Amino acid sequence: MRVLLMTGKGGVGKTSVAAATGLRCAEMGYKTLVLSTDPAHSLADSFDLELSHDPRLVQPHLWGAELDALRELEGNWGSVKRYITDVLQARGLEGIEAEELAILPGMDEIFSLVRMKRHHDENEYDVLIIDSAPTGTALRLLSLPEVAGWYMRKLYKPFQAVSEVLRPLVEPLFRPVAGFSLPTREVMDAPYEFYEQLIELEKVLTDATTTSVRLVTNPEKMVIKESLRAHAYLSLYNVGTDLVIANRIIPDAVQDPFFQRMKEKQQQYKQEIYDDFRPLPVKEVPLFAEELCGLDALHRLKDTLYGEEDPTQVYYKETTLRVLQDNDTYSLELYLPGIPKDKVELSKSADELNIRIGNHRRNLVLPQALAALQPAGAKMEDDYLKIRFATAT
Repeated sequence: MRVLLMTGKGGVGKTSVAAATGLRCAEMGYKTLVLSTDPAHSLADSFDLELSHDPRLVQPHLWGAELDALRELEGNWGSVKRYITDVLQARGLEGIEAEELAILPGMDEIFSLVRMKRHHDENEYDVLIIDSAPTGTALRLLSLPEVAGWYMRKLYKPFQAVSEVLRPLVEPLFRPVAGFSLPTREVMDAPYEFYEQLIELEKVLTDATTTSVRLVTNPEKMVIKESLRAHAYLSLYNVGTDLVIANRIIPDAVQDPFFQRMKEKQQQYKQEIYDDFRPLPVKEVPLFAEELCGLDALHRLKDTLYGEEDPTQVYYKETTLRVLQDNDTYSLELYLPGIPKDKVELSKSADELNIRIGNHRRNLVLPQALAALQPAGAKMEDDYLKIRFATAT
């Protein structure tokens, strides 16, 4: 299965691009699903059709769906939710309040990943196109496998082992005092089973032959800055971007003086897109005269974007992470385009290298050759953060 993840700042047109890409894939005979994981769904509006959690046939070879996070949560997390509800009710909360609080913040985002993983495993479709949440939310999703892994290794597995030993001894005394039971084996296993799914999903996301991110941007200063940050953070999580789509460019045919100043600024920002994202390829999409709703409008966008091309091709293969050896010296090189060195914080604990850029952090489990060494210096060169490792003295 080929996975195409469309992301960008809110309002840049990624839903229209995702829908048009789906049309072209279906036109080429690929069995294609366009799945919206954005909490503020607009895919149905783009197709001008009613969509739901279950895939609906839009036209031959093309299906569309909008994620229902509550249904995913019940199917994957129901036992945990019911246990948390029982605990809260035992502490005096009313039924509806307890049920609402049992849904932890961010769970809707998490289960969009689970849905993606399930479609990949079932292999029912040739192409899965994700109309993702805006960049900030999407990047938090991409960090989940690593973040969950840290908690599972450091906290959850030791706690689970202790709980299994103590449960038979403590349970007879616990229920009368607390008003609720200790978690069952099913409840205790659910988080780790979910974590295992995230680990497998990470392998899919970081496989450049399977998954590519398409960054949708507009020729505007704030949007370009957001897109550049997104590109850097995607590289931090070892997820490859293969194409940038510059959307809503005012055509040269528009000669109204009212748009002249805007056209001049767009020309400046359009050049910045090419310069800042090089060597990534860039596709330009004009500002259309009509709203891009309905299949007829989307077909025009599809033709503009791809012509006779196959959208499932890998337009550019990034090497986001590499380990090099020079005699007895090792270096780890991480592709972080546009990030100055002083914005990067590094620390090492056991076999993990902690890399922080702003609010984004990655706990990178080091290869065995580097785990016993210590960072001995770092520099930015050709958009790569190059970290040198040496034997501790």
